Amino acid sequence: MTNATNDKIIIAPSILSVDFTRLKEAVDLIEDAGADWVHIDVMDGHFVPNLTIGPPVVKSIREETKLFLDVHLMIEKPDLLIPDFVAAGADMLTVHVEACTHLNRTIQLITKSGVKAGVALNPATPLYVLEYVPETVEMILLMTVNPGFGGQSYITQMTEKIRKLREWINWTNRKVYLQIDGGISTANIKEVTTAGANVIVAGSAFFNAPDKHRFVSEMRRLSDYCG
Repeated sequence: MTNATNDKIIIAPSILSVDFTRLKEAVDLIEDAGADWVHIDVMDGHFVPNLTIGPPVVKSIREETKLFLDVHLMIEKPDLLIPDFVAAGADMLTVHVEACTHLNRTIQLITKSGVKAGVALNPATPLYVLEYVPETVEMILLMTVNPGFGGQSYITQMTEKIRKLREWINWTNRKVYLQIDGGISTANIKEVTTAGANVIVAGSAFFNAPDKHRFVSEMRRLSDYCG
């Protein structure tokens, strides 16, 4: 397992946009390109209008790679499936504040299982909901598109939200990853990393790139994250 530090840009290609019958090939492409994490979008058809994969597929991916498995749970009642995703080999489980009735309890369930915990916010969700999130959270994910489908365009208003969240993280003096997901490419990587994002999910932009190793290198070169 590759576990990245919190002082550099992390590139986490999402497998949402790939042919699910060729997942091993997709994971191999991520590894060969020099990316850091595999981002796995889990959707239940209720919390978001799409249905993707579950623990058995995560287990299959775990068997094919030592890369960090960043599992994004876009599902209702995540507590019911957290043990299954832990057993499947997830390294990070990120849950949505909008889907958790008792967020602190859900985070405790994740961390007590020995897995890193993340919290995700939809574009319209205000940042103040994070005020009492436990310090055991290791990542905050800001959705920069409305969740549910890949290939969407970045919501430009999210740049200011990223900046405000980075200011708050720095003010609290906490080592927390700030991940963004949705519409990120070489065209806007500098904008979002300058604002303070340091974990970058890229799905369509990565898998549509003719040279994926060059894409990852360009994302790193163009980024401007300084913590």
